[in-house]
Amino acid sequence: MPGKIFAMNSLNDTNWVRTRADLVAYIKQLSQEAEVQTNGWENQSLDRYLEALSAWTNDMDGYFINRGEPAPDRPDWSLIADMLRAACFYE
Repeated sequence: MPGKIFAMNSLNDTNWVRTRADLVAYIKQLSQEAEVQTNGWENQSLDRYLEALSAWTNDMDGYFINRGEPAPDRPDWSLIADMLRAACFYE
């Protein structure tokens, strides 16, 4: 549903991201969080963020192994949100 508003702490829990509209809302929240200098992000610049996104995506099988889950064959909206969130902090 467009315009859906969630608490900022929902950025760490992507289970609510089920549709394209949810992902749009999630990305808007990430953008708002990125504007705050004290957001705790490891990767503050676009180049570092994209590098981390690439690295996490490449290594994501380990993320699922650690959770005791199989890596998905196809991403869903929630996984894309997980990828975007992980890139904020992945080194």
